[in-house]
Amino acid sequence: MHSPELQQSRFPTLLLIAFVLATGSGSVYALGFYAGHWYVYLLFSLLANALLAMGFRKKAIFFDAFIGVFFWLGFWLKLTLRIIFTKGQFSEAVGMFDHSGSAFDHGLLVASCGMLALILASLLRQHYFHYADKHDSRIYQPGLYAFYCKHRKTLWLSYFSLAAFIAFSNLYFGIYQRGEVAQTILPFHMSGVYKWLLLFGLSAFAALMFKFEYVINQKRTLSLALISLLESCLTNVSLLSRGMILNTSALFYGLMTNLRLRGVRSRIRFFGVVACTFIVLFVGSVLTVNYLRSEGSILALMGAPSVHQESGPALSTDRSISVSLNMAPPLFVDRWVGIEGVLAVSSHEGLGWDLWRQAWAERYTESSTSFYDLNLITSPYLTMDSTKNHFISLPGIVAFCFYPGSFLFLFFAMLVTGLAAGVVEFLVFRFCGRNLIICSLFGQIVAYRLCSFGYVPNQTYLLFGSIGLNIVLIYLAEKFLSARTKNDPYLRMAK
Repeated sequence: MHSPELQQSRFPTLLLIAFVLATGSGSVYALGFYAGHWYVYLLFSLLANALLAMGFRKKAIFFDAFIGVFFWLGFWLKLTLRIIFTKGQFSEAVGMFDHSGSAFDHGLLVASCGMLALILASLLRQHYFHYADKHDSRIYQPGLYAFYCKHRKTLWLSYFSLAAFIAFSNLYFGIYQRGEVAQTILPFHMSGVYKWLLLFGLSAFAALMFKFEYVINQKRTLSLALISLLESCLTNVSLLSRGMILNTSALFYGLMTNLRLRGVRSRIRFFGVVACTFIVLFVGSVLTVNYLRSEGSILALMGAPSVHQESGPALSTDRSISVSLNMAPPLFVDRWVGIEGVLAVSSHEGLGWDLWRQAWAERYTESSTSFYDLNLITSPYLTMDSTKNHFISLPGIVAFCFYPGSFLFLFFAMLVTGLAAGVVEFLVFRFCGRNLIICSLFGQIVAYRLCSFGYVPNQTYLLFGSIGLNIVLIYLAEKFLSARTKNDPYLRMAK
């Protein structure tokens, strides 16, 4: 009879075998329905799955893992399911794409070019930076560690209180929500602070506490994990976002990588409880957000007229619940940006450097939709009331970099993008105490931003500026606390 340890070690292998068999079978089955040349789809499938696999190799960084997952979902999985079940029809707009075999082939070659460049960037980057031989058990942030040890319970309470206050106040006042025009503008740039905390600021605090909590006592990490999951649920409901899985998966993948590189066996009970809690909260957040979106605002839950509601009778509660349930299943496939944008752009007749320059000149406004919606597709958002909603379509980084219509430029741009993402993650690693959990968080944020690229591209500096500001704040906080606590017993223990 096999021991539990042996069975546990075999589980990932069995899971991998099942995944390979499923993707291989799906690819072979989809070939029978694909309108273009079989070898184009086969090349596309090989590169998409290779990019995914490379994200989990020994010398991968977190950006590799998340960009591989996002591209696999947005390109390979979405296309394969659409080919098999809907004969290549998409729920999102695809512009001038005519569903012909040649149009499919051209789009898949564009996608393949972008993925090949990312694979090459990952292979080049691994010679200069990876985590396989860069992790040990030392504390590289002794000042922050000593501060956390002294004020641990107070920090937990403060973290959850801040998260709850930000979430509920944002939900009620409509300061920043996905696809919604802001209902309240706070003074002194506080709206920007809300946005930062909701998008990844609160998760960054959790990443720091996770690292220190694990060092103090591995068995107590579960309590912090459950608090972090609840914070993520509240935050995403507040944002009217169904993306709870993003930051949460980044935090726990970073924790698992931290354990693996330190040679610590994962505790089945810990991850079992976390997984079950996550599933309950994630499903609850998705259904709640769907309900709020169908009603129009949080005021619907309070029995007040919705500020977003069109004239006419309000949706009944039963109908709203039914709508929210029906909205959920398609989101798990269609929410990922990828293949539609590439098919729309690759089929567009007006590609060229003028289009590229015009796209970069786009400016943010809440009164209209995106450049992509206005110029490259027949968008369903053009007829929506922009005084109430701000919905946009996104082409994604591969489609955006093909605006000039050049495969050579696309390959070079994606190569530079992949290398630049590696530099960002290295800076996070170097100046944030070699904390793999926060590296995972920011690796995911960069990867998701690239997958969702294309709207107001010239404001990308705001995201990377926010990441840079986080790095600087963490670095300065460590320097300040280390200088003030030179004789602290916790500091001596950390060293």
